[in-house]
Amino acid sequence: MTTPSSYTDPPTDPLPEKPASTLSAEKQSELESSGGNTPTSELTFPDGGFRAWLVAAGAGCVLFSTMGYSNSFGIFQAYYMLHQLQDETPDNISWIMSVQMCSMFLTGAVAGPLFDRYGAKIIRPAAVAYIFAIMMTSLCKEYYQFLLAQGFLTGISCGMIMVPAMSALGHYFDKNRGSAMGIAMAGSSIGAVVFPSIISKLLNDTDLGFGWTFRIGGFIVLGPLLFAIIVVSSRLPPRKSKFFLPAAFKSPKYVFLIAANFFLYMGMFIPLIYLPIYGIEHGVSEILSSYLVAIVNGASIFGRILPGILGDKYGRLNLLGAASLGTGIMCFCWIKATSTAGIIVFAVCFGFVSGAIISGGSIALTICADDPREIGTYMGQGLAIASLATLVGPPAVGAMLRTYHGYQEISIFCGVLTMAGVLCVIGAKKDTKEGIFGMV
Repeated sequence: MTTPSSYTDPPTDPLPEKPASTLSAEKQSELESSGGNTPTSELTFPDGGFRAWLVAAGAGCVLFSTMGYSNSFGIFQAYYMLHQLQDETPDNISWIMSVQMCSMFLTGAVAGPLFDRYGAKIIRPAAVAYIFAIMMTSLCKEYYQFLLAQGFLTGISCGMIMVPAMSALGHYFDKNRGSAMGIAMAGSSIGAVVFPSIISKLLNDTDLGFGWTFRIGGFIVLGPLLFAIIVVSSRLPPRKSKFFLPAAFKSPKYVFLIAANFFLYMGMFIPLIYLPIYGIEHGVSEILSSYLVAIVNGASIFGRILPGILGDKYGRLNLLGAASLGTGIMCFCWIKATSTAGIIVFAVCFGFVSGAIISGGSIALTICADDPREIGTYMGQGLAIASLATLVGPPAVGAMLRTYHGYQEISIFCGVLTMAGVLCVIGAKKDTKEGIFGMV
């Protein structure tokens, strides 16, 4: 019998190709022995199967618990302005959301490389810290306490959970990555429907109060996070290289996509935050206004799933550009919605077109990585830079609201920023081999 070291394939009768799952298992030891430097062309992806879709479900549970909660801040913005923080200005209150979102994505600069090195096990301590942050927010009374607990601690722990979960999808999916990411991102939309509905009900229709409302929210996210800890895992061996990849910024496509995410984040989150208080100022009841965030995010479920599926067929950058263009148009139309019915219609339309931006922007960054073992770092450092937009946008709009006492300037501001994101997506497409009009 021939030993493995001396075995050669017959020249005229090659062995049949093995399934991707079997081949990838055999490659595992080769990759580890080579220090994780095996050429990317030798890597294979399941692109489906029970295990891969289970990881996608786990990522969806993570996004349900993190982005779903964060996307509900419009409820808290309106509630704080009328109750806990009524003596603070709107721009001061919006700093809580800005710090939370910026910390969440900025943490990706650390969470992405940590995932590349150590795998999905870094989610475990981060999940504990996240539950702790929610419980601590329930005890807050002063502005600085909200900023620390709901802003910094919640944002940092969210980022340490979210980025590894999204990066894990890149280990299991290639051709169907957009579909998997869209399905996972739908978890954030479902969470952003569930959380505002529950929070609004508990705050306005019960005697539980603010503290127990947050504690119940913490108990709700506990189950999905436990499921995610069990099922989300990395498939490829660790990447043994630098924590930061400065060479990535030599790619114009990558730089354009980071800029696109920056402008899109700055523009799209503003209506989501200020829509409830906008509704109240235009005659919508306080209870119905609190459900506007749920309506936006309910509509975004379809906006996050469909573009992911269509993006795999017609081009991921094409779908990101189309969604960004639609979001920009809706931002310009915002102030035309002045009746209760008009505001609800705006919420539905805005939710549908903007839903693809979060998932589409993240997917776009992953296609820049030639080595799938660097997806976490590419996504992490890209989102970290783009996250600075969330630190600037909402407080700037709060200051504009205090200065102009209206939403016309805010509507134009959001629309222009989003259209700038569209131009950056076009710039990224121009740097691809398919060109501006290609299916990419």
